[in-house]
Amino acid sequence: MKVLMVLTSHDQLGDTGNKTGFWLEEFASPYYVFRDAGAEITLASPEGGQPPLDPKSDEPDFQTAATERFKQDTAAQQALANTVRLSEVRADDFDAVFYPGGHGPLWDLAESQDSRSLIEAFFKAGKPVGAVCHAPAVFRHTQGADGKPLVAGKQVTGFSNSEEDAVGLTDVVPFLVEEMLKEKGGNYSKGDDWTSHVVKDGLLITGQNPASSDATAEALLQMLK
Repeated sequence: MKVLMVLTSHDQLGDTGNKTGFWLEEFASPYYVFRDAGAEITLASPEGGQPPLDPKSDEPDFQTAATERFKQDTAAQQALANTVRLSEVRADDFDAVFYPGGHGPLWDLAESQDSRSLIEAFFKAGKPVGAVCHAPAVFRHTQGADGKPLVAGKQVTGFSNSEEDAVGLTDVVPFLVEEMLKEKGGNYSKGDDWTSHVVKDGLLITGQNPASSDATAEALLQMLK
């Protein structure tokens, strides 16, 4: 069982002068779900090497058992520091792909031709694709075999407008995940803010927010089993 995890390489939060990147819990929780199930995990990012960590996700309030485990896990830290360049990975080599969130993907992975081609190849091969929180942004330009948006007519979720508003970044982000998914024809649903909400539709598995990280990864794992 080979799982590819794709992280952002983008570290600037719009024009705010603040840093962003991937959200620690959204990487660490799925990473251990996959690893504890015996999966062979490959980490990739658009630029390769060390992906930027959203510093806010490293604050005490956002720590979980998985993030604490990661901080004691030198092998996992080493793997993260040496992600493969996204242009060098092929869907043929993996059984599934998972995208952790954080605000970073809104800028780079959402617009990445490498990411788009990869996702489309996974779907064409009948392999599951998972994304949590802001990571469903990666479906912005992806298309199905029919040439329509990949999410069109599918049940999807992702970071909600109300959650973006709560963190005060509605006017900072290049687009709102919820709005984009709806515009592309997705049947968007959400749970209460900050509670776990995961949606499965065929090969597509999406989670709403950081609280959904574990369950999104578990749903992907169930598909692989």
